[in-house]
Amino acid sequence: MRKIINTPNAPAPIGPYNQAVLSGNTLYISGQIPLDPSSGKLIEDDIKKETLQCMQNLKAILEAADMTFKEVVKATIFVKDMNCFSDINEVYGSFFNTETAPARETVEVSNLPKFVNVEISMIAIR
Repeated sequence: MRKIINTPNAPAPIGPYNQAVLSGNTLYISGQIPLDPSSGKLIEDDIKKETLQCMQNLKAILEAADMTFKEVVKATIFVKDMNCFSDINEVYGSFFNTETAPARETVEVSNLPKFVNVEISMIAIR
């Protein structure tokens, strides 16, 4: 069974993709950038606030699928500047219990959609 997950509480896709796809018990969440879904504006110039908006967008998508961060098993963080890692990690880590945190990689990239500084994607399993 495959189900498309979309919520107005997270930014609408800016291309030919969906916010998330639920396949069986596995939820694949597209990368979320620091775009405020209510205003449509990017959060910029403060990596902690940018990361928080990404996580809030991810939370909204998880909730639309009747899931929480406890069910996240894998996360990928894309960042334009690895020097921001500790600030990103601080905000990201506040959403997880250290003992049950998901697997993760953090990758520095040269550019991201809308030229943002951070993008985060996740996989969750019920």
